[in-house]
Amino acid sequence: MSILRIALCLLLPASFAFADEGMWPYNRLPFDQLEKAHRFHPDQAFLQRLQQASVRLNNGGSGSFVSPQGLLMTNHHVASDCIRKVSSEGHDYIADGFYATARSRELKCPDLELNVLMSIEDVTEQVNADLKPEMSDAERLDAQKAAQARISKDCQDSTLLRCDIVNLYQGGVFDLYRYKRYSDVRLVFAPEFQVAYFGGDPDNFTYPRYCLDVSFLRVYENDQPATPPAWLPFDAKGSQEGDFTIVSGHPGTTRRLLTADELAFERDVRLPFTLDWLHALANDVEAYGRGGGEAARLSRDELFRFNNSIKALTGELAGLRDRELFDAKRAKEQQLREQVAANPDLQKKFGDAWERIAEAQKTKRLIYEEYRLLDGYGFYSKYFTIAKTLYRLSEELPKPNEERLEEYRDTALQSLEQQLYSPAPIYPEIETVKLAASLQFLRDRLGPNHPLVKKVLGDRTAREVAAELIQGTKLADVELRKTLAADQAAQAKTSDDPMLVLARAIDSEARRLRKKYEDEVEAVESANGAAIARARFAVSGDSVYPDATFTLRLAFGRVLAYLENRRRIDAYTTIEGLFARATGEDPYVLPDRILKAKARLKKDTPYNLVSTNDITGGNSGSPLLSREGKIIGLIFDGNIQSLSNDFLYSEKQARAVSVDVRGILEMLRNAYRARRLDAELTTH
Repeated sequence: MSILRIALCLLLPASFAFADEGMWPYNRLPFDQLEKAHRFHPDQAFLQRLQQASVRLNNGGSGSFVSPQGLLMTNHHVASDCIRKVSSEGHDYIADGFYATARSRELKCPDLELNVLMSIEDVTEQVNADLKPEMSDAERLDAQKAAQARISKDCQDSTLLRCDIVNLYQGGVFDLYRYKRYSDVRLVFAPEFQVAYFGGDPDNFTYPRYCLDVSFLRVYENDQPATPPAWLPFDAKGSQEGDFTIVSGHPGTTRRLLTADELAFERDVRLPFTLDWLHALANDVEAYGRGGGEAARLSRDELFRFNNSIKALTGELAGLRDRELFDAKRAKEQQLREQVAANPDLQKKFGDAWERIAEAQKTKRLIYEEYRLLDGYGFYSKYFTIAKTLYRLSEELPKPNEERLEEYRDTALQSLEQQLYSPAPIYPEIETVKLAASLQFLRDRLGPNHPLVKKVLGDRTAREVAAELIQGTKLADVELRKTLAADQAAQAKTSDDPMLVLARAIDSEARRLRKKYEDEVEAVESANGAAIARARFAVSGDSVYPDATFTLRLAFGRVLAYLENRRRIDAYTTIEGLFARATGEDPYVLPDRILKAKARLKKDTPYNLVSTNDITGGNSGSPLLSREGKIIGLIFDGNIQSLSNDFLYSEKQARAVSVDVRGILEMLRNAYRARRLDAELTTH
C-alpha cells in the first residue's frame, strides 16, 4: 500500500470485515452474518415491533408510526402529493408549510392509502401447483397468475386484510403479504418547500446536504386517531460515527439479479427512452410555469417529480454505461454459469436459461417503446387515466376474477376505487400542457404515419387535440365517475365523453401489445429467471437476498464518512452549515421563519447524516434506527454514488442520506414552536 493510500485510509474510521449489502425480507434475514458483522441478533418480538411500526404509502414511499396516537413520520417529498392536494390558490402549503395546532385542524389527504405488513407466508407451492412440464412459458405464466388471483382473493375474503402475492428471485419464490389498510390519513405538519428541499436539484443526490425533508401525518379509524399495532420512539441522543444502524422500509425496484442481457436492454432502451419522455414533459411544464402565479405553483410540484426522476435515472444510466461496472456484472454472471456447467444435473435443468432470456430481449427491444406509449406514456393526463380505468372496468368486471387483468381483480378494487373517486382537484391548464407534451412525444417516437398516431392526432397539432379533449371532458366530476362506474361500468362503454372515446379508440391495440409483451417477454423472463434463481440456490444456498419489490425490507449499516476525490466527506452536517450554505440565491434560500429563528437554534446540532445502509427509491421516509430500535434519523435520499447500486452493489462511496433526529427536534422546538408535536414525539 502506498504512503498516499495509507494517509487516505487514516482519514476514515477503522474498516469492517463485512459489507452491508442487502435489502432483506423479514422472513429471510441473514442472522449469522449479522452476528458476525455487528454482534446483532434480534429476537422475534423486536422484529415484529419494527415490522408493524413500518408503513408503506401507496404513492411510492415509506413511513413509520412514531406515537401510540397514530402519528406517522415520512418525508416532505413523500407527503407532498397530499400537501399539494390539500392546497389551493389561496393556501399554498407546499410553499408556506403547514402545522395543525390542534387535531381538529389536521387536513385529510384525499386519496392516500397506507399499508402495514401483518404477516408473510411462502405460497410458492400453491402458485406452481398447476404447472405442467409440457406448458409453454406463456401458459405457465397464465397458470401462475390465475393461482395468485385465487390465493389472494381467498386470503382477503377470510382475513379482511389486503393480500398481495410478491414475486421474488425473478419467479423463484412467491410470498403472500397480508397488510392492514388505512385510508383516513391527515396532514399534521410540513415545513416550507425551501427548507425541506434546500439546495434544490443541484444538491439532489449529493452530500453534504442540509434538508429538513420531514412531514408528519396521522392515521384515523372511525374518525378517531388510530392505535397502531406498534410504534417507534425517538432517541433524542441521536448517533455517533461508527454506530450500527437499521433501516426498515419499502425499497422500490432493484435489478441486481437481472442477466447481463437484461441490463443491456435497460442501458440501451428503457432508460434512454424514459429520460427522453421525462425531458419532453419537464420542458413544457417548465415553460408553462414561467407564466407566474398559479401556473408557477402548479408547475413547481410537477417539476420536482420530473427533475428528481431525471437525475436518478441519469445516474443509473451512467452506472450501466460504466464499462468497469458492466464487466463486473458479466464476470459475476459468468462465474455462476461456470458453476452450473460444472454440474451435469444443474446444466441440464438450468443451462439454457440465460440464452432464452437473451432471445426474449430481441422482442423486447422491438416492441417496448410502442407498448409503453400506448400503455400511458403517450397520453399523460389524470383525465385520461380516469377514462382508461373506467373503460377497462367495463371490459374486465364481467370476466371471472382469475381471467381479469391483475389491476382489476377483486383484491385490487378497493385501492383502485379510492384513486378513481378521489376528490383531489384536477387543474385543466396544466393537464393540457402535460397531455399535449405526451401526444407530441407519441407522434415524434412512432412517426406521423403510424396508424394510431393518425387516428388520434390526424393532421392537427398535439396542443389542439389536447385542448379539445380536456375542454370537452366532464371527468373532473367525481359523481359522474361513480355513475359511469356503476353496474360494472356499463355506461363507460357508450359514453360520448371525449376522453372515454379516446380510451376506447386505442384500447384494442394497447391490449394487443400488452399481451405480446406478457407472452413473449415477461413469460420468458419469469420462467427462466426462476430457473436461474433455482440454480443460484443450488450453488449458494439461501444466502442471496431478492431484488427490491416495494415490499418491507431491513437493511443494516453504520454511520460512516467516506472519501471523494481524496477528500473526507464527514458523516454529519450541522445547522450551522445550513446557514453557511444559505446564500440567498435560489435554491439556497431559507424561509423567513428559519431566518428569524437563527438566534434560537443550536448551531452545532447534527442536521443530516450518511450511513452505509443499502437503500433505493421507495425507501424515502424510512426510519433510520439504532440497534435498540429507536429512531435516530429519517432516510430521504442517497448520494450520487449510490445510484448504480440498483444494478451492482458497492459501499465504497455509496451512502444513504438521512435527516438527523436531533435536527428534526431542534427545528420543531425552536423554529416552528410545534410544542404539541414535540410533546407527542418525546414524552412516551
